[in-house]
Amino acid sequence: MKIAIAKEIQVDERRVALVPEVAAKLVKQGIEVWVEAGAGERAFFSDATYEEVGVKVIGDTATLWRDADIVLKVGNFEESEVDKLREGSILIAFLNPLGDPGLVQKLSERKVTAFSMEMIPRTSRAQSMDALSSQANLAGYKSVLIAAATLPKYFPMLTTAAGTIRPAKVLVMGAGVAGLQAIATARRLGAVVEAFDIRPEVKEQVQSLGAKFVDVTLEEDTVAEGGYAKELSEKAKQHTREVLTAHVAASDVVITTAQVPGRKAPILVTEEMVTQMKPGAVVVDLAASQGGNCECTEAGKDVLKHGVTIVGPINLPSSMPVHASEVYAKNLSALLKLMATTEGELTLNFEDDIIDGACVTHNGEIRSQRVKDALGVAVTQ
Repeated sequence: MKIAIAKEIQVDERRVALVPEVAAKLVKQGIEVWVEAGAGERAFFSDATYEEVGVKVIGDTATLWRDADIVLKVGNFEESEVDKLREGSILIAFLNPLGDPGLVQKLSERKVTAFSMEMIPRTSRAQSMDALSSQANLAGYKSVLIAAATLPKYFPMLTTAAGTIRPAKVLVMGAGVAGLQAIATARRLGAVVEAFDIRPEVKEQVQSLGAKFVDVTLEEDTVAEGGYAKELSEKAKQHTREVLTAHVAASDVVITTAQVPGRKAPILVTEEMVTQMKPGAVVVDLAASQGGNCECTEAGKDVLKHGVTIVGPINLPSSMPVHASEVYAKNLSALLKLMATTEGELTLNFEDDIIDGACVTHNGEIRSQRVKDALGVAVTQ
């Protein structure tokens, strides 16, 4: 079995799919591992470090894609790359199948077996493969550092000869993996933290990190398949905004993390709410790439409106490429173990819930009903 680590082509993508430490373990299992020349450079892993552990560096991109049994990438797989893949080969990457179902269709037409890391089931058994969580953890951490660097105030309470400085007030919207890490990081920096999530069952997790839970009672189901937050009705959204308005106004920093797979991010912070915030306050919107949780967000930009700085970062994990690559590589390695025998031979068992759930195309067909549904919507719009 030949596994290829492909180079990321997007300008803002600094991660690499496999790091030398993880690749070395695959080599020891008798698996032939190739890396495209320069693939790890932006994550500070040189070609030489791969060669030292037995990975073959391939300078000819066409050869790498054509001859590999499995091609590993991080994300933002482009349609122009589909034709590089050999029919019958396997692709594993972040494929955004619900947001870009057309790409999945092209992969099926190419008869590529594609595994989307977004579709890994959220089960205890699959935790080691949950790349969405591993990358969201990094984003949550970095969002607080951005907020602290942007806010024209201290985060912690300080007692000085000139008097006592009160701690910053931070509101985190969304208590998933990114939100919980943001809470923990803001608390470590000394801020007073509140958190909101439409799923009431996360209240204990929020409180265990030392934050106050903002309780918004909703008369509808708020949990979607896989434990994700479910998109709310317009009535529920309006009620949520009304409750949160006072909390937003009292905050020095608001960090928003709410996203719905394959959908535009819900608006949690309206422009009217921004006008009520303190001068110098900061909003860091982790949903910027999906349209943003704040009405004033512009993806990839820092915007100053009504005296408030709204930061719309894109692909925050890529800004920490060393650790982001390391944890992603471990996620991939755990998934690859399900696809290989002890002798290093490739085998796909579709009776395994993880293999079955993550595989979006196989033998020229789209396997995921959710992707089929998304494709139907994309075609009719």
